[in-house]
Amino acid sequence: MAYGDPGRPVDKTSAAMLEALFTSSPVGLHLLDTDLRVVRLNTATPAMQGVHLDDLVGRPVREVYHMVEDGDMETVLHQVLETGEPLWQRIVRAQIKGEPPEERHFEVTAMRLERGPQPEVLGLAVTAVDVTERERGRARTKVLDAVRRRVGRALDPAVTGEELVAALVPEFADIAIVEVVDSVIRGDEPPPGTALMRTAFGSGQAHPPQAYPVGEVRRLPGPTPFTQALADLRPRVVPLHASDPWMPFDPPRVEAMHSSKSHTLLVVPLALRDTALGLVSLYRTGQSPPFDTGDQQLAVELAAHTALAIDNARRYIREHTIAATVQRQLLPRRPETHASLETAYLSVSGAGPGSWYDTMTLSSARTALVVGNVSGRGLNAAASMGQLRTVVRSLSAFDLSPDELLARLHDTAAELAFERANLPLGDPLRREALTADCAYAIHDPLTGTCCLATAGYLAPVVIRPDHTMGVPDTPAGPCLGVAEDAPFATTEFEVPAGSVLVFTSDPLVTGYLAESSRPLRAAPDYAERPLQELCDDIVYSLPEGLGAGDAAVIIARTRSFPAEGFASWRFGDDHASVATARRRTGEQLAAWGVDDETAFNTQLIVSELVTNALRYGAPPIEVRLIHDRMLTCEVRDAGQAAPHLRHARVADEGGRGLFIAAELAQSWGVRYVNSGKMVWTEQPLADDR
Repeated sequence: MAYGDPGRPVDKTSAAMLEALFTSSPVGLHLLDTDLRVVRLNTATPAMQGVHLDDLVGRPVREVYHMVEDGDMETVLHQVLETGEPLWQRIVRAQIKGEPPEERHFEVTAMRLERGPQPEVLGLAVTAVDVTERERGRARTKVLDAVRRRVGRALDPAVTGEELVAALVPEFADIAIVEVVDSVIRGDEPPPGTALMRTAFGSGQAHPPQAYPVGEVRRLPGPTPFTQALADLRPRVVPLHASDPWMPFDPPRVEAMHSSKSHTLLVVPLALRDTALGLVSLYRTGQSPPFDTGDQQLAVELAAHTALAIDNARRYIREHTIAATVQRQLLPRRPETHASLETAYLSVSGAGPGSWYDTMTLSSARTALVVGNVSGRGLNAAASMGQLRTVVRSLSAFDLSPDELLARLHDTAAELAFERANLPLGDPLRREALTADCAYAIHDPLTGTCCLATAGYLAPVVIRPDHTMGVPDTPAGPCLGVAEDAPFATTEFEVPAGSVLVFTSDPLVTGYLAESSRPLRAAPDYAERPLQELCDDIVYSLPEGLGAGDAAVIIARTRSFPAEGFASWRFGDDHASVATARRRTGEQLAAWGVDDETAFNTQLIVSELVTNALRYGAPPIEVRLIHDRMLTCEVRDAGQAAPHLRHARVADEGGRGLFIAAELAQSWGVRYVNSGKMVWTEQPLADDR
């Protein structure tokens, strides 16, 4: 830039303009020579206010600006002199010395001054605009954006405090402390005057002193700025002085303040709906500027966002606790276990409230195993789970095959989904779709097989005694409650004695166990070990993010049914078969040591059921007795006609067979098989009465 021409006088207008720039311009203007000495300057810069200009002219810039700390600014100005490349609007952070020190920001522009056809470098023209408030506003906006982006991601009050501290230190405060009302951590409403738990502490210092450790619960001594902020729910900027009258009330905290060289405290209550949820304490230390009004306003916004996140977490914890309690009440306390099937399950306290498991005793020494998972969360998921579990238990009493049971359950889930979709428009539950996955399997110890049907992808992991492991190839049916109405399919696979089956309500957990789970690959080592130990080993093997809390898990180990515990005979269509079946039944019951009354009733039941099979069914006819926890009598024939209970009139000669069997037995039913149907009855043994 040319600074006038040789021999050409400066006109009055130019002179007036220069005079105005150096006396009235709001922009700080500085002329420096080639040695970076001050030639002329004005006092527009706040840092220059009250300074005698005559004392500054002729002095090096590093001495003139001793009140501004910026180590590389002189280097940058030398580069402008050497290269001629202007410096445009560089933001300089300056520490103005004083009591207390003041940090300010300047937008600096520097241009080289030249004269003549072969330019002679005269020096630099430097302008400095005070942009402190603008930069502080930008910094506050950046902090506010960071808090809104990072705080509240986890539905945990303690983690929310940690997220806030991480967003504020060191960008906004040198030390940050978050304390939350103890009852809020547990999900309860915050009562007045309760204790606080310190949930988060952050500092930019290497070894910051702490008055109280994170996790400690204590009541705040008072009166102090902290108790006052909780009392009136108003923020406070408090300059810290050793002579403050409130300091003797909390010596540990005061000692930590002095050790960290804190000079200003900004304490802000975490409040929502005029209720205190906690407290945020922010400190500036050392050379950091004290908090001002703008900082206080920003802290109030940050605290409002954090308080809302903490309250959301509190509500989630409360709802989750209630849902988990309801879930535990709806689930069986322990799975039913038989001599031929041993079961255990993982604790589902951390699982979703829609997850469930169940085992049910069926006729003929069989056992049904069920796992499922209802979509959604909270009480609604737990209630829907309880409804579906009740339906499954009710349907299982009808001896339905797994595919037919899931089809009926699918209809029930569709009705529940329809009811939910027709709730009032203002009900938020209306917008949540109701779907569920379910696996239903029946283990038959007499055949050593398991029959399975699934809604969704919930097939079990099977570990056989020969060390082989895999997941049965089961066609996955549609999820329960969806519009799709595809048929369900069954798969029957062998489970020899000593096999281990692992059912989970989460296909991701099942997939991990099938592919890389060491405890399951070492399943033969658990042939005689308690299944609960295997449950624990499975929990330990799951990676982070795929823990036992993500699924309800039930483990079953098969055992062989004793050969002497059942007997069967086949008969033709000869009516003499009735007497033969009755005689053989009596002999077998005597060998088992069954009491006379039960033996007599069983013989009568066999007579009536075989007679009905000869009259209304089709040969061959098979009679089977099973001596387990109950005495089971089965009569199978090739007919498909469904028997039904009749109430014969006094003059009728027949029609009483099934009625007599039902009266003598504790329970009875009909089960359809591939070769026909089976009518069964169960009677308690003498020791079980």
